[in-house]
Amino acid sequence: MFTDMVGYTALGQKDEALSLQLVERQRKIVRLVLSKYHGREVKTIGDAFLVEFSNALDAVNCAYYVQKTIRDSNKSLPSQQTLHLRVGVHLGDVVDSHGDISGDAVNIASRIQSLAEDGGVCMTRHVHDQVQNKVEFPMSNVGERTLKNVKAPVGIYKILMPWDNQTLQRHDRLDKRRIAVLPFSNMSPDSRDEYFADGMTEELITTMSRISGLKVIARTSVMGYKTGLKKIDEIARDLGVGTILEGSVRKAGERLRITVQLIDAESSDHLWSESYDRELKDVFAIQTDISKTVADALKVKLLLQEKSQIEKKQTDNPEAYVLYLKGRTHWSTRSEEGINRAIKLFEEAIARDPHYALAITGLADCYVMLGMYGYRRPNAVFPQAKELALKALALDDNLAEPHASLSETMCHYYYDWAKAESELKRALEINPNFSQAHAWFGACLLASRGRFDEALRESKKAEELDPRSALMASELGRVLYFMRRYDEAIAQHKRAIALEPESALFHKNLADVLTQKRMFHEALAEIERAVELAKGSVYILDDAGFVYAVSGRREEAKKVLDQLDDLSGELYVPEYGRAAIYAGLGDKDKTMEWLGKAYNERCFLTWLKVDPIFDPLRTDRRFQALLEKLGLG
Repeated sequence: MFTDMVGYTALGQKDEALSLQLVERQRKIVRLVLSKYHGREVKTIGDAFLVEFSNALDAVNCAYYVQKTIRDSNKSLPSQQTLHLRVGVHLGDVVDSHGDISGDAVNIASRIQSLAEDGGVCMTRHVHDQVQNKVEFPMSNVGERTLKNVKAPVGIYKILMPWDNQTLQRHDRLDKRRIAVLPFSNMSPDSRDEYFADGMTEELITTMSRISGLKVIARTSVMGYKTGLKKIDEIARDLGVGTILEGSVRKAGERLRITVQLIDAESSDHLWSESYDRELKDVFAIQTDISKTVADALKVKLLLQEKSQIEKKQTDNPEAYVLYLKGRTHWSTRSEEGINRAIKLFEEAIARDPHYALAITGLADCYVMLGMYGYRRPNAVFPQAKELALKALALDDNLAEPHASLSETMCHYYYDWAKAESELKRALEINPNFSQAHAWFGACLLASRGRFDEALRESKKAEELDPRSALMASELGRVLYFMRRYDEAIAQHKRAIALEPESALFHKNLADVLTQKRMFHEALAEIERAVELAKGSVYILDDAGFVYAVSGRREEAKKVLDQLDDLSGELYVPEYGRAAIYAGLGDKDKTMEWLGKAYNERCFLTWLKVDPIFDPLRTDRRFQALLEKLGLG
């Protein structure tokens, strides 16, 4: 971040004492705000500040609040004593030498601040892409600008300040067709029916997501507002939505009372409200009516296929539906215990209705998750997942979920990249708001084959649809990691951890990036925290072995290998992890030996072509031959 005082040179010539007084006041204000956003003051250059941050979000928030604090302080001063700043923010690698920093990134940042208006903040597209949907203020695309001594034009964005008259015009008044379905309140006499209110929320999100004219925020991002402590306008600002649907559910035996309100997020006006007193078996008709009414209220025209899909009843059996909702609740924990519980619930739902395609898909997703997280051997779960997904599609080919499930099995077990891509494209054609499918498309299918521009686009789309999801933030971070854009990846993984601090997976992902940056002290702290949180997961333990190996703690890495060998007698221990540890130790023969075993097990080889862990083997003919066998050569 570069700051610069507007008119400082001219003022210094006219009134040197006043100019020095303003510089001193500027320094006090900037340093106060810097401390709140963890900025490191690299140096001052006359009236200018050069500041470094560990992530883009802190930098942009700091820039905004520097300008806001200065504006607030100016209000009580005569005009000749008011302070005026321009601020520029850029993201990139720097050269650090004795506390000072230099390089192209610094030069670009210095050019960017000169483009800002008096009291304004400008940033490059790199910064904007990192913070969009994560800040409370709107931003505007200024377009590309040619900067002095910079070869290619640079995309520039600016913050629309709330005191700027243009802000209200450019705020675009929030997109009314971008909608959040808030968690429905459970008004049932039995608190154990909480799952039903959550399930109703998720089902409405799924149903409305099939309407291409709407942009529906995913479940993960809205469930954080379950406490009801935030006001509508705050939630709208957090999620960038123009419309909010909220409601309550009261379930008593086979009777339901559902109330809903559609609210304009800017004015808090009620656009529509309704109460439904029905039997449990009518729940699908209620969901259909709500979805169609919302589309009508927002002047969205339903396509014939969309109308058919949202009107279709998935099951006639209320008990099967309730079991399905409970299964999805347990599946979403992603823990081994939760997934095993979900399997039993989905199986019970299918026993009550053998033609319930969504329950069959839920069961398929459980087996995919067991294989993806290393809870079971791939050959014990992925073939079952494929069979179940195909069964669900035979019952209803117009459901997005089984197409996505089938794609996952094709990608991670069968290595049929063309089939995996066609299935995922079909899922997104049916449901363009399917955030998880966008994430899978970006971080799995496209990134694994080195199609990074497309992968980045899909991953950002996933995060746009699920802006408060730690998983979506981390998946985007993984794409950036595979692209070797490590600083941006670190920022994404830190954001994921901020959203979900107790996730071993996100600490592990951050440790991987820090290791590639040779930031070993930080990497070791993150992986050890991951091991602590994982409570014995071999999926995290083998990654610790890799970090130990690369950071020079070779004996500890070898101890991890011994632990994994011991555990393999009683648990499934993925071969890929031991290949990674040997790669970290620099033993190419052992690395290839374990990669060969991983190939036979079809274990975690999806990203072999792009994973930085195996960069030292890129020229090894054995490694190249393995990529050819995987269809990744």
